Amino acid sequence: MRLMIVGHLEGYISVAGKIALQKGAKVIHCEDTEEALGALLNGKGADVVMCDIKQKIGPFVKALEENRIVIPVVACGIGNDARTAVKAIQDGAKEYVPLPPDAELIAAVLEAVTEEPSSIIANDIAMQNVLKLADKIAPSEATVLITGESGTGKEIMSRYMHKKSKRKDGPFIAVNCAAIPENLLESELFGHEKGAFTGANGRRIGKFEESNGGTLLLDEVSEMHPLLQAKLLRAIQEKEITRIGSNDAVKVDVRILATSNRDLEQSVQKGEFREDLYFRLNVVNIRLPALRERPGDILPLAQFFTDKYAEANGVAKKKLSKESQKKLSAYNWRGNIRELENTMHRAILMSLENEIEPDAIHISDTAFSTGIGSSAATPNNAPSASGVGKVSSAPVKNAGVVEGMIGRTIADVERDMIINTLDHCLGNRTHAANILGISIRTLRNKLAQYKDEGVEVPPAVGGGL
Repeated sequence: MRLMIVGHLEGYISVAGKIALQKGAKVIHCEDTEEALGALLNGKGADVVMCDIKQKIGPFVKALEENRIVIPVVACGIGNDARTAVKAIQDGAKEYVPLPPDAELIAAVLEAVTEEPSSIIANDIAMQNVLKLADKIAPSEATVLITGESGTGKEIMSRYMHKKSKRKDGPFIAVNCAAIPENLLESELFGHEKGAFTGANGRRIGKFEESNGGTLLLDEVSEMHPLLQAKLLRAIQEKEITRIGSNDAVKVDVRILATSNRDLEQSVQKGEFREDLYFRLNVVNIRLPALRERPGDILPLAQFFTDKYAEANGVAKKKLSKESQKKLSAYNWRGNIRELENTMHRAILMSLENEIEPDAIHISDTAFSTGIGSSAATPNNAPSASGVGKVSSAPVKNAGVVEGMIGRTIADVERDMIINTLDHCLGNRTHAANILGISIRTLRNKLAQYKDEGVEVPPAVGGGL
């Protein structure tokens, strides 16, 4: 783990750093948040920041978000002042640690805020076979393309492979190619020099350099613009990058993992994805089965998420009732593990019985199960990038649903589907976009439109639009 310490706090925070060192962390120190931000932009990576409460935590967290730097910030202050702690959390800190530091508390907080899910539940034979392949390939230096429908756990599989690789002590850096605007993705990957373009007020180290000696995950690589694909191909082949605004090549030692929820062979045939890049990424292909293809994992995963969110929300852990187990097992899970996770998060909060009852499990009986919009008949289909999901040609079995739409415009029905799905996902934009089968960019544009029209939109997880 890489820990960045910001500030002094009469030496107490340095003691916290020494404790972290004893726990195996790599520690760097910065005088203030401005120096810390500069260090992060220049490739001094960190997994967590411990920051003096006297520093400008709010602006620092905002600057991290603006620069797309995803690092949890832990505030530290002398004493146990509840008001100060609340203020720190409101400013964006993930936790507040009172000083002088307690060794066990420091270790527990650092472990909690940097928790990276890499364990995989694989009771079903379909998933066991996938893990056998992953275990065999992980120690190699081969580039791996991980494919599967949205929500099947492609990033978790990437982390699993990193932990099993020879690079496990190096950084694991993930870049979501679908979530970053096209005009910023090149800078995100390769970095830029000061003055390279409008707004480039200083040098920025890209993810290739930041992940040097470790693993770089190109999440949803199929969304990358063809012009940028050529530069990516060169970086992988030559093992060097050139920052925007510079003519100097920088050598990088990075293992590439990539994910896609689309059929890249079809994208190649359509001219949307470079064939040579596809072959370079697809040295080994690991296809993750949809949740409906691994039914033996549905209930173990459901119980895992139930326990996880019971603990996170401070409520008693509960088992699933027999009726709830039947309900979960019979559902199609179009949104796969991600949809199951959101469902169980909601269930543990809404349950009123000693066991989780069926009424606490809010899943649709129409749009997202067998019937309308079902992908059960075509498990390898990719979600549409332009519309709200793919509609099945099967006859509608619940005529009341359609009758309720008569007299309403397509735009109104689409708006309600988007808002309801977002509410179902507890405000998580990425999860909702994947379930709906649209890009995160399309979803954000829709939500911005709805806000302008005065429609109430569920707040985003972690802020933002």
